[in-house]
Amino acid sequence: MIQRALISVFNKEGILELAQFLTKRDVEVISTGGTYKYLKENDIKVTEINEVTGFDEILDGRVKTLHPIIHGGILAIRDNEEHMRVINEKNIKPIDMVVVNLYPFFEKVKENLEFDEKVEFIDIGGPTMIRAAAKNFKDVVVLTDTKDYKNVIEQIENTGDVDYKTRKIFAGKVFNLMSAYDAAISNFLLEDEQYPEYLSLSYKKSMDLRYGENSHQSAAYYTATSGKGAINNFEILNGKQLSYNNIKDMDIAWRTVSEFDEIACCGLKHNTPCGVALGEDVCDAYVKAYSCDPISIFGGIVALNRKVDKNTAEKMAAIFLEIVIAPDYDEDALEVLRSKKNLRVVKCSVKPEDNFNIAKVDGGILVQSEDTLFAEKIDVVTNRKPSEEEMKNLIFAMKICKYVKSNAIVVAKDGMAVGIGGGQVNRIWAAQEALERGKGATIMASDAYFPFDDVVKTAAEHGIKAIIQPGGSIRDEDSIKACNENDITMIFTGTRHFKH
Repeated sequence: MIQRALISVFNKEGILELAQFLTKRDVEVISTGGTYKYLKENDIKVTEINEVTGFDEILDGRVKTLHPIIHGGILAIRDNEEHMRVINEKNIKPIDMVVVNLYPFFEKVKENLEFDEKVEFIDIGGPTMIRAAAKNFKDVVVLTDTKDYKNVIEQIENTGDVDYKTRKIFAGKVFNLMSAYDAAISNFLLEDEQYPEYLSLSYKKSMDLRYGENSHQSAAYYTATSGKGAINNFEILNGKQLSYNNIKDMDIAWRTVSEFDEIACCGLKHNTPCGVALGEDVCDAYVKAYSCDPISIFGGIVALNRKVDKNTAEKMAAIFLEIVIAPDYDEDALEVLRSKKNLRVVKCSVKPEDNFNIAKVDGGILVQSEDTLFAEKIDVVTNRKPSEEEMKNLIFAMKICKYVKSNAIVVAKDGMAVGIGGGQVNRIWAAQEALERGKGATIMASDAYFPFDDVVKTAAEHGIKAIIQPGGSIRDEDSIKACNENDITMIFTGTRHFKH
């Protein structure tokens, strides 16, 4: 039975209606600072917190609810005789409902504020109250989510109280919120600590997804509360709801085109680039990327790192695509793309900015820094030296290797990845796959070193004239020799780009 409620909220949404409902049922309302003033101005009968504690707010409001009269009222177990005897002796009245939402640290940490200003948005009194109320949820209803006010009103109207199951859920939501809130603060304060003792993650559900990788798997999408990340900052301009696979594919496609300062387009299917190209303009880049693999790109994703014009939009609309992602669109281009009602048109202007990535295994999490180093060196190890144009294409191809599943081989010509082989357990298979698709190409990149000279010999048979790879095999000399025998340039970078 709710007889006394403490209300202290930063977000005032819905609080007036809840307070009005409570006071009409003769529930005593006590409140703090800005909330007290807001309720008072709206003719709610309310008692200020210092009248209850007999102690004024101090330290610019940092200390107002941290008092035994408040926490004794929250934490006393009602059917524990000793608890009730003590609070009665101390003239402490039970508090049956705590309605609190926190200082907006999630929001403020994203803003361009000084460090000390952000620190001031770390809530202390609020978390202390809601944790106490959540621990004692059988006796205290704790509300931290404005969406739950309606449920509470309906339950009290119908039964006179809030049931045990609902109280337990509300308590669980407190600790769910606090784990994310504390993690956000921890990450903020430990920003210079790459791998702290405990892994603290702070993510909020952005959307429920229809299903996961397959229709029998459930899924949801969570975004970082810090607001960082390209796929945390996109806008859907047209089309159906995004799926689990869509979001994964968007991430890789956008990362791929973001590798380049030049105008770039990436066609992607099943989380792997199927055609990547640089162009004189956006349309040129798209046409070249499409021509790399016009079969695989069907039903896939296209990412561009420049604004989309009408001409490009018309060419993309000529085939079935799941998603187009770009930093912006001309209005007439949007009109063309929106004519395909199911095509997801996504606007994303934020470059990838994650510092680390995470992989889940059964019972654990692997954490590593992002693969941001292109090469430790550019070392020509053969007699033949690359031309300026070959060097551009070698670097282009290796950048794409970063986003192809290992073993990864990319063959290229004229700023186009015309053959991509990846995901094979044998490097020669990946090379054969890429070379077969990329007939006429003269450039090859590999994400890892060659343990044997078979890849070089196969490349020579297909007309490859320059190869870039990390080097580092105990049999590097075999590959170098095979290159020299076939008048092929080979460059070692000292950096592998495995993607498992």
